[in-house]
Amino acid sequence: MTNVSSIVHFHEGHAGMKQWLGGKGASLAEMTRAGLPVPPGFTVTTNVCRAFYENGNQLPEGLMPDIRNAILRIEQLKSQRFGDERNPLLFSVRSGSVTSMPGMMDTILNLGLNDATVLGLSGETKNARFAFDCYRRFIQMFGNVVFGVESIHFELLLHKLKQKYGYQQDRDVAAEAWTELIESYKMLIKNHTGNVFPQDVYIQLQLAVEAVFRSWNNPRAITYRNAYRIPDEQGTAVTIQSMVFGNKGDDCGTGVLFTRNPSTGEKKLYGEYLINAQGEDVVAGTRTPLPINEMNKEMPHIYSQLTDIAKQLELLNKDVQDIEFTVEQNKLFILQTRNGKRTAQAAIKIAVDLVDEGIILAEEALIRIEMEHLDQLLHRAIDSEQQLDTIAKGLNASPGAASGRAVFDADTAVDWKLAGHKVILVCAETSPDDIHGVIASEGVLTSRGGMTSHAAVVARGMGKPCVCGCEEIRIDKMNRHFYVAGPGGLEENCRKVHEGDWITLDGSTGRVILGTVTLKEPEMTGELTRLLQFADGIRRLKVLANADNPEDARKARQFGAEGIGLCRTEHMFMSSARLPVVQAMILAEHQAERQHSLDQLLPMQQEDFEGIFAAMEGLPVNIRLLDPPLHEFLPKLELLQQRQRESANKDEETNKLIRKVQSLHEVNPMLGQRGCRLGIVVPEIYEMQLKAIFKAILSCKEKGMKVRPEIMIPLVGHVNELKRVRDLADRVAADILGEDHHVDYKVGTMIEVPRAALTADQIAKEADFFSFGTNDLTQMTFGYSRDDAEGKFLSCYVDQQILPDNPFQVLDAEGVGQLIEIALHKGRKANPALKTGVCGEHGGDPRSIRFCHSAGLDYISCSPYRVPMARIAAAQALLTID
Repeated sequence: MTNVSSIVHFHEGHAGMKQWLGGKGASLAEMTRAGLPVPPGFTVTTNVCRAFYENGNQLPEGLMPDIRNAILRIEQLKSQRFGDERNPLLFSVRSGSVTSMPGMMDTILNLGLNDATVLGLSGETKNARFAFDCYRRFIQMFGNVVFGVESIHFELLLHKLKQKYGYQQDRDVAAEAWTELIESYKMLIKNHTGNVFPQDVYIQLQLAVEAVFRSWNNPRAITYRNAYRIPDEQGTAVTIQSMVFGNKGDDCGTGVLFTRNPSTGEKKLYGEYLINAQGEDVVAGTRTPLPINEMNKEMPHIYSQLTDIAKQLELLNKDVQDIEFTVEQNKLFILQTRNGKRTAQAAIKIAVDLVDEGIILAEEALIRIEMEHLDQLLHRAIDSEQQLDTIAKGLNASPGAASGRAVFDADTAVDWKLAGHKVILVCAETSPDDIHGVIASEGVLTSRGGMTSHAAVVARGMGKPCVCGCEEIRIDKMNRHFYVAGPGGLEENCRKVHEGDWITLDGSTGRVILGTVTLKEPEMTGELTRLLQFADGIRRLKVLANADNPEDARKARQFGAEGIGLCRTEHMFMSSARLPVVQAMILAEHQAERQHSLDQLLPMQQEDFEGIFAAMEGLPVNIRLLDPPLHEFLPKLELLQQRQRESANKDEETNKLIRKVQSLHEVNPMLGQRGCRLGIVVPEIYEMQLKAIFKAILSCKEKGMKVRPEIMIPLVGHVNELKRVRDLADRVAADILGEDHHVDYKVGTMIEVPRAALTADQIAKEADFFSFGTNDLTQMTFGYSRDDAEGKFLSCYVDQQILPDNPFQVLDAEGVGQLIEIALHKGRKANPALKTGVCGEHGGDPRSIRFCHSAGLDYISCSPYRVPMARIAAAQALLTID
């Protein structure tokens, strides 16, 4: 436990105490200090949560007396008493994690109601229907959160009651009917759990605090923390706040608003509200709310006050705010503010706008960008020119587009995802318990709920398209389909979509489209260009691209790549026109036959290299010579044998292929004759590639182009391998370029074998650069076959926290990183001019980029579409490490 008290009143706290008060408690403290209309309350700190778990899920001794003393102070402020039978004080009990986790943990409203205090509330407000409505809500939330009774059981009882008396809406239910339902709810709890609903308000409060602490480790919270890498040890605070009511009548209401549009970033209030409702009604999606600007007509003075407070909170927190508010009898109360979740598109625009408005500096704008979401801007969208079979339209809750097979529950979404299917989760509305299904899905479609419903907020945070409140669809979960009714709402001639059918969501327009569609490539926005300019003026790491053809090279330049860090020449062999020539070269029985095929490949490769050099306009181009084993260019043995079995006549050509594949077979081909080993044993292959490179260089120079070629020798484990191939490269260069054409080409190696890292001082004397191939270096360091490990045990290792991350996605700094640092130290000591970089998949991963920066590498190289993200991640690394 730290020196921070277990209990902190709102007026005693401040933003710097977020570690103990959680985001909610810290923001309530700041708003109270700023004089905003915040209902009084206090926070039970995260220290208590950690103590709770250390004590075997028991509250620490002395906490409840401290809470009683804190409540005395609230009673004095409110002129009400907790548990009083005439003028009762009621509380909300909410979680408050340090890192925002919207909807993942539990909340209880109206705590303090019992059979006696509900009568006091009824008398004090002169509104029995309101009082008993609050009581039934409290019993349901308490029964669900504290006793674990599933909400569906309460909802069924409510549905039966409304059917019995013919009520259409909850607001229509009379007080007498609520009292009947309350007794049913109590009996439900007792029958399901054996527990009697407690009448003692302090027992209610103790059980509620314990339940909120327990919810830190509920399945949806754990799933969310794993998805967003939130440390388990953070814990949650509990905010205990005096209740205000938005459901007392038509001069009351509740809502949620963002100070700017969280989907587009537009500087305009964005949100929803409901008249005569409690906050849960808005976020749960059980009623369709009104746009916030409608409040300017119904409650203009409240809207004006909200507008002023929104501006004040945005300036106070220097970021877009997500504000929860309640209006009680024409008086506004602010219940919470937090930094608003937003799409990548909105995040970029908001960050740049805040810089332009002088609210934050460019460095702060860069730090705020969530790198996991940035590539949303580079996702594809629906091509507007194609014909679409649009079957329904809902609210465009989260932009982007995705296709997948319709599934109707979260568990099925996960199962189908694991089986390799892309899925769209379709449901009436999502709840926090569906988080695992949302993560597994390409997008989410709901028939109820608004722009601030659970589905909308979570999907936006994950960068997934979401269409909410699509009331045109009717979901039949039991029979696993949904349909869109025909004219007049009739089921005749309806469009029906069964589970497994393909649908497409356009989260930018709210369209639901039958089947799959063609998606167009994204465009760089002006705001992203500005942000990238901020990053380029700050970062130290250069950002290059992995590109294997002129088209990819041009795309890389469009995204701001400063060169090609990896051109994999084997990908040039895979086209339908070239593969037969490559196979003929492999199948050649004699040197002359092989050379004939190589002579055919040479001009093809030369053309590719010329195109890449031209696209990069004098920027460095790193060309890796052939890396994979030759059998990868031949058909699979099983397919050849099947073809032979199905052939009426024995096919000699197939027999020849079978014999060659069998002769090339290796027990472990990733450790066999590949890379420089193949180039040394069959040198004519590398010689052909080198000739193509230098002929391309010569042709470009003759056209007046500037070229900066770099030749990379793969899989070097011993300095003599590099010497041998480098000698070959120098001889070919001398033959083709002659004395009249000086070209400052570089020859280096890919460090992907642990021995190469450990003997880097020897290898560096023969190398102009090291490019760390972290994919293979990770394989060989861990002893994991990537293809097997990821499909068999790696996910289990990560889930069980044996490994913190999949090491093929996030660079293992302790092991693989140590080899890189050894190679850097030894290599630069032997060759101070040595250029170093990473060209494996880790070159596009933000956390791996942080390591690359701190280790002192010169550059990173990644796929063209990840270049913008890498540019910003490199700037973030400098700003947050240095």
